[in-house]
Amino acid sequence: MKIIDVAEHYAPQGGGVKTYIHNKIKAAQRHGHELIVIAPGDMDRVEYKLGAKIIWVKGPKLWIDKRYNVFNNQRAIFQILDEEDPDIIEGGSVWAGGRIVSRWKGRAKKVWIFHQDFVAAYGHTFLDRYLKIQTIDSLFTPFWLYLKKVSAGYDHTVVAGKWLAERLDDKSIKSPIAIPFGIDKEFFSPNRYDKELRNKLLRMCGRAEDVPLLITVSRFHPEKRLRTLFEAVKKVNKSRPIAHIIFGEGVLSQRDRKFAHDTEGIHLAGFTQDRDELASALASSDLLLHGSAAETFGLGVAEAICSGLPVVGPSVGGVADIIEKSFGKEYAPGNIDECAKAIIEVIDNPKIYSKSKIKIQADRIKSTEEHF
Repeated sequence: MKIIDVAEHYAPQGGGVKTYIHNKIKAAQRHGHELIVIAPGDMDRVEYKLGAKIIWVKGPKLWIDKRYNVFNNQRAIFQILDEEDPDIIEGGSVWAGGRIVSRWKGRAKKVWIFHQDFVAAYGHTFLDRYLKIQTIDSLFTPFWLYLKKVSAGYDHTVVAGKWLAERLDDKSIKSPIAIPFGIDKEFFSPNRYDKELRNKLLRMCGRAEDVPLLITVSRFHPEKRLRTLFEAVKKVNKSRPIAHIIFGEGVLSQRDRKFAHDTEGIHLAGFTQDRDELASALASSDLLLHGSAAETFGLGVAEAICSGLPVVGPSVGGVADIIEKSFGKEYAPGNIDECAKAIIEVIDNPKIYSKSKIKIQADRIKSTEEHF
């Protein structure tokens, strides 16, 4: 088959969506299919990556995160789709990319890949300290009607978590199907533990070698609630020293950057393209600390569990689908006190949150091959 992914959230320095698409390219080749990616970029050009064709269509920068561009040329995308004549086309955005695919009248079967719950990412993130979730959702009724209209142009809507499929079904989005992501379990493994790297990360945090090492892997964006994590780490540090290393980049206010810089034990390591280093850093840490309550799946969380780490994360969203009693500890989204208590619970009970128990959950997570 020829498959085209119209991927508005794909970018050279992207996060989970980039990982997902690169794995999908490899899977398509294994199964003898041709996969073409159409993505917004700084100019019109064609690039070949991992043996697949990436067609970049010129579009403006996303104002909130300059690593990403957005589509604004429906005619150009229609022309590419007409010329390529795919068997299956995927729309990977609720915005222009999703609308454009829904409007295209070609012969292909169309699948809407729902990568982000916009209402949870923005509405819940900014308002859930003031309003109930149900009230926030009702404020976004026009947006839900818009999604319902876009979904009508597709054959199916695919999401990565059961919780989101149920949520979209409740909002009358067309035919939501949950297909959890898969993890490269050979790449993300406890076997990557590296004591030398661990000590290096602890030194970067200004901590001694016997201090618990917490790690966060996240793009910097308001929905990731990094300030909650920084505040919780500072609170824990009042009773015992811990270290917190954060890999990622993006939108983070100067005030929050300064808070992290001024808090003992925290280090912002920036974005890394070295996947080997990242996988080894996960396996060499003691706990994954996560802030977002709007994850559709929680790819980084699943990678951490497969690396042998317990997780402290929010009790809502895709992360809550993965965390279970013996594999981590939940806290109410944005609640600093609960987050701090959860961190202490996990680091004080290594026998309860042991790597052998976490392996039970890791075995339940699909491999990349099983997913595709």
